Amino acid sequence: MIDIIVDVLNRNIYGDVTVSDFLVAMAVMAGATVIARIITTNLRRTLVDKMKRDQLELILKVIYFVIIIIAFLAVLPLLGLNLSGLLVAGGIAGIVIGFASQSVVSNLISGIFLLSEKPIKIGDQINVDGIAGFVEDINILSTIVRTYDGLYVRLPNEKVFSSNITNYVAHVARRFEYVVGIRYSDDAERAIEIIKGLIEKHPFALKNPEPQVFVDNFGDSSVNIVVRIWAPSAVWYDVKMEILWKIKKELEANGIQIPFPQRTLWFANELNVRK
Repeated sequence: MIDIIVDVLNRNIYGDVTVSDFLVAMAVMAGATVIARIITTNLRRTLVDKMKRDQLELILKVIYFVIIIIAFLAVLPLLGLNLSGLLVAGGIAGIVIGFASQSVVSNLISGIFLLSEKPIKIGDQINVDGIAGFVEDINILSTIVRTYDGLYVRLPNEKVFSSNITNYVAHVARRFEYVVGIRYSDDAERAIEIIKGLIEKHPFALKNPEPQVFVDNFGDSSVNIVVRIWAPSAVWYDVKMEILWKIKKELEANGIQIPFPQRTLWFANELNVRK
């Protein structure tokens, strides 16, 4: 019985291709199909909430067919097909295409890493290599940013991924600060008390982390008070502008003024006259 099976397996189907060669080729293709399905299924579960459905399906199809093609090329020698000439031509064509599509592939891979790592998401305010604004869209090859001036800028994903990304709203809170100068004749302690009172009354000025108000240095024309406040990232700019204006109005209402730069000049002629 075993001799019969061995004889069948060694029987040539065509040329030098035996039944066993054909069965091995079919087994390899079946295994590659199973592996491709497992990989694409796991990737779908991982990325389903991180990218658009059509983009995800495109990537999964590319990965699936790449695995199948690699397996197919691997079993061709078992089927008696000599691809040496084809491989040489394909290698030359591959080099040319590789150089031409290098940036595309780099952007594609960078896009996948961005969608997986998620350092930014749609709606975030970011700064990438001097381009600051709102993230409008994250595609496979590029990221679209709407600047604060209303301009739409397309950033290649390779540049986004390899650059330092500043995400202004990734943290729930953000700090801002002012330097408020008052006259030397004004009461600095009273000014600090007024500023602290305004901060405590504002609904979006956070109690934790605690705000800081203190005299930082003595300037040429003023006593400089530093004001540091934490606010929710989504509204920090509005809070910053609102509190700044209220500080100015409240200090003026209490007779505390923000001085203009002053400089005293002494003239030699005036000194001679006094003598």
